[in-house]
Amino acid sequence: MASGDSAGGRQVDEGLRAPEEGVMTATLGEQGTVEAAVQRARGAAAWWGGLGFHGRRERLLAFKHAIAAGIDDLAAVISAETGKPSADAVLEVMLAVENLDWSARNAQRVLRRRRVPSGLLAANQASTVEYHPLGVVGAIGPWNYPVYTPLGAIASALAAGNAVVFKPSELTPRTGEWLAAAWPGPQPVLQVVTGDGSAGAALCRAGADKVTFTGSAATGRKVMAACAETLTPIVIEGGGKDAMIVAADADLEAACRAAAFGGFGNAGQTCAGVERVYVVRQVYDDFLARLTALAEGVRPGERDGPYGRMTTPAQVEIVRRHVSAAIEAGARPVVGGVESVQPPYVMPVVLAGVPEDNPAVTEETFGPTLVVNAVADLDEAIERANATRYGLAASVFSRDRRRAVAVARRLRTGAVSVNSVLGFAAVPALPFGGIGDSGFGRVHGADGLREFSRAQSMTRQRFAPPIDLMRLDRSATALARARAAFRFRHAGKRHGTAPGA
Repeated sequence: MASGDSAGGRQVDEGLRAPEEGVMTATLGEQGTVEAAVQRARGAAAWWGGLGFHGRRERLLAFKHAIAAGIDDLAAVISAETGKPSADAVLEVMLAVENLDWSARNAQRVLRRRRVPSGLLAANQASTVEYHPLGVVGAIGPWNYPVYTPLGAIASALAAGNAVVFKPSELTPRTGEWLAAAWPGPQPVLQVVTGDGSAGAALCRAGADKVTFTGSAATGRKVMAACAETLTPIVIEGGGKDAMIVAADADLEAACRAAAFGGFGNAGQTCAGVERVYVVRQVYDDFLARLTALAEGVRPGERDGPYGRMTTPAQVEIVRRHVSAAIEAGARPVVGGVESVQPPYVMPVVLAGVPEDNPAVTEETFGPTLVVNAVADLDEAIERANATRYGLAASVFSRDRRRAVAVARRLRTGAVSVNSVLGFAAVPALPFGGIGDSGFGRVHGADGLREFSRAQSMTRQRFAPPIDLMRLDRSATALARARAAFRFRHAGKRHGTAPGA
């Protein structure tokens, strides 16, 4: 999610480092300003790409060191802009740094030139594939995780050899400015432009070679439309309505702790958190009682609380609307209710028996609420979990590992955790992204590195072909020999099965 009031143009607080020479921080996002940043990035990209994997790795690790050394300062900025407790901000930075470190250390292994088999018809060719930088990548970040989420894409793009122009959310501009200030230079390989949605629109039209966006599906459609004007490819992460499935044999204490963390953590403002829980009926009452006892003891707070305030007033109203709609439709408020919405905070809300066509089930709430519904069996749980426009992440709890994995594989999501929530978020080698309204494309891992690269295939003829068909004056004899070999290879009997059987 990336909606909210404009906060563009705010300056870096005292104590934060000013941007290094060669890093431009633009404000307000005028088209000309953004285009100038992209043009500067174009020159920097040529220098950056020319460094090669080793040169980029050394500078990326220096960038990583600067972020890690300044973790307390950066966490303070994150906390001030988003309202999340300092401990959560520190964890966010730690996870982001792990992704940056992985990308820096693995880019060469993933993207370097490698040989591939040429096949029978091209046996005289040596075939290779390698990955080259795209050039300039525009990154539009969200406000809920203003370092972890955008830095995943930025790290992949930088390690692949691209320069990046980063537009943070208008609610978290100082976080973006901090990252720009931490870049080791000397070229403007990483720049930040701040401003509201107009800055993001300008970035889409400024001539970048690819754009990556994280936010709501509705805004993602607008970003995609703007990119389509210039056929600029895009990666979209558009949020989720993620489900947890609890089997009859699950460790209910562990499942409840995970549901509470996934549902209430970061005030529920986690795209891959938990919003729906489907529990097999025979353990439903037990699960609900345990979750109720846990949720009733959770109270948000800015400093040391388990989660902080809602980041935007608009999101508070969405939570209020969804809770009201569920109760009006007959849902049972097991913990909290409409009265839990106490701006800028929302107390934990647990709703039972919510109709599956209710907005609290079908729309992204993005607040500390959990819908907990009973199902007859795991098949019904899978059917309900998949009955959504979204497809970002999910979780499955069962003591039967094989059954849990089988359930996970049937879920229409980009990521699944078994017996945990958000387990994939701490594994830098795993790609992250969704399907449906959750978007497309991937960041993190090898898939993320390739996402911000262009594949180049190459063949090199080693010797003249014994049967040369790639010529205008090919002989009938050569074609006949090739056709005979083709039929023997592809149309003849194989493993005792006749063609057409």
